[in-house]
Amino acid sequence: QVQVMESGGGSVPAGGSLRLSCIASGYTYYMAWFRQSPGKGREAVAAVHISGEITYYDDSVKGRFTISRGNNNKNTAYLQMNTRKPEETGMYYCAALWGVVEDVSPLAEVEYDSWGQGTQVTVSS
Repeated sequence: QVQVMESGGGSVPAGGSLRLSCIASGYTYYMAWFRQSPGKGREAVAAVHISGEITYYDDSVKGRFTISRGNNNKNTAYLQMNTRKPEETGMYYCAALWGVVEDVSPLAEVEYDSWGQGTQVTVSS
């Protein structure tokens, strides 16, 4: 397992932008962002392969959120958020899958074995 740590949360008005960062302590096959909104379970937002070239998004954020890997440090992941509504408020968690897994489902919570503490994002109306 690796350790992961998020940063970059904060408050933003709906329609504003925010960039979340996540750094892992070692190699990560996949990294992903999950969101837990008040009164809801944790849900996948986006995931990115170690190459940075394969990405997955929940339908609700496609075209507005962008996940990427660091250019110089592949053990970092970013989530560029172009927000739209207060319902996107929540605790955003970075997750990492340490080893290479066949037939991985990158947006499935159960695939990930390392989790950060979360960073709060508040989208105001």
